[in-house]
Amino acid sequence: MEQKVRYELEFPITSSPQLLYQYISTPSGLQEWFADNVNSRGELFTFIWDGSEEKARLASKKSGEKVKFRWQDEDEQDTDYFFELRIIEHELTKDVSLFVVDFAYEDDMKEAAQLWENQIADLKQVIGSV
Repeated sequence: MEQKVRYELEFPITSSPQLLYQYISTPSGLQEWFADNVNSRGELFTFIWDGSEEKARLASKKSGEKVKFRWQDEDEQDTDYFFELRIIEHELTKDVSLFVVDFAYEDDMKEAAQLWENQIADLKQVIGSV
């Protein structure tokens, strides 16, 4: 079976790290740009897109800095795949970027990166960083 490949993307965002963190770490924040609907029960998050549902466990978070969600299979067991959203603030310039770590099949890499670009464009729209 073909394995997914890890990839990383970085997006400059005009926002305070604190505000940005609210949009990447809470169900209501994620629902504004990442998925059509986001529900959570403790560490278990359910992401819904066009009626399709995916579950992920909040594997780790560091307040104001990053969140990491590990995808789960149909038996609600952790898979090898995750996505991580990390806020990077440049020490000198105070420029803020959102660093994304995700996985995709080799053949889907372009589409996966494009999907993130579209979602981050939505995020920028929501927080007024356009």
